[in-house]
Amino acid sequence: MGETSEPRDHEEQRIRRRVSDVAIGLFLERGFEPVTVADVAAAAGIPEPTVLGHFPAKEDLVTHRLADREGEAAEVVARRPAECSPLEALRRHFLDGLARRDPATGLNDDPDVLVLHRLLYTTPSLAAHLHAHAERDETALAGVLADVLGGEAAGSAEARVAAGQIVATQRVLARDNWQRIAAGSSASALHLAATAAARSAFAQLEAGLPRLAHPRPQPD
Repeated sequence: MGETSEPRDHEEQRIRRRVSDVAIGLFLERGFEPVTVADVAAAAGIPEPTVLGHFPAKEDLVTHRLADREGEAAEVVARRPAECSPLEALRRHFLDGLARRDPATGLNDDPDVLVLHRLLYTTPSLAAHLHAHAERDETALAGVLADVLGGEAAGSAEARVAAGQIVATQRVLARDNWQRIAAGSSASALHLAATAAARSAFAQLEAGLPRLAHPRPQPD
């Protein structure tokens, strides 16, 4: 069973990627709203029901690339070393992403990544999907933080508020990086400034969320 399912999975991933690439090209050429799923199917040379089977909504043709990143912050906190605080683990992860030019940090000047970011940030319906993605990230992170904080935090707003602040901070950092690169800066030229901004932002989070700045949260 595994021998037959793995090639099929690879083929489906290849189809999804090809259809998404075709769709993004059409969106950039004609605009997001005028292009229909039928247009994408025709350009990709596959039946429209097949496209809808892979992408139930037109927005999914772009935002599906975020799906494998959902819950990443929660996973970073859950898997952190025992001596590392939640915020320190998240800071290290973000700084490592900057060094690797991870597209999620906004510090990436690859033309294909810039195209994707431009679509996500400048198309209202895609921005709404991006917001929904951030909300799911917040929910996952809040669940892990509630376990970390323990006690009454599990049933209070403390973990949810903290998760909202953390996800919003990362989103602002990433968007700022993208805007500077879109304005003409290179990722290499921006790296030091982006690193300094990230360190400063996480220092603000530590000041505002002191219980998450310790490997084992201190009681109030």
